[in-house]
Amino acid sequence: MTPIIFHNPKCGTSRNTLAIMQASGETPEVVEYLKTPPSREYLVELLGLMNITPRELVRSKENVHAELGLDNPTLSDGQLIDAMITHPILINRPIVVTNRGAALCRPSERVFELLENAVSSFTKEDGEIVKHVKG
Repeated sequence: MTPIIFHNPKCGTSRNTLAIMQASGETPEVVEYLKTPPSREYLVELLGLMNITPRELVRSKENVHAELGLDNPTLSDGQLIDAMITHPILINRPIVVTNRGAALCRPSERVFELLENAVSSFTKEDGEIVKHVKG
C-alpha cells in the first residue's frame, strides 16, 4: 500500500514526520486534512486502526476546543468525532498509515515504527538528532 500522512504543512511535527518518511525512501500520499478532511466514517476507521479514543485524537490547543467546551468529560465519542469533522483543525496531527499500522506521530519519531526501511537517524528542523534502533 501507499503510505498516507494526514499533514498540516504549518506544523513542525508534521513536516518532520513527512521528512523522516521521505528520507526513509517512502513517497506517501500527502493529505492536507484541513483542505480535504476525512469523512466521519474514515475518521472512525482511523481511530480504530490507531487504537485510540476520539478524546486522545482531539487537539486541545485550538481556540475552538475551548469555545465548544470539548474538555467536558461527559461528551460522548460521537460528539467529539462530530466536532473534529465540523472543525478539522481539532484533528491532531500528523496521522500516518502504512502497511505496518497507523499512529498519531507525536513526537515525529514515532513514525519509525511504521516504516519498513526507516533511516537510522534524522535531524529535525530544530537541529535535534533522533536515532532509530532497528529491531
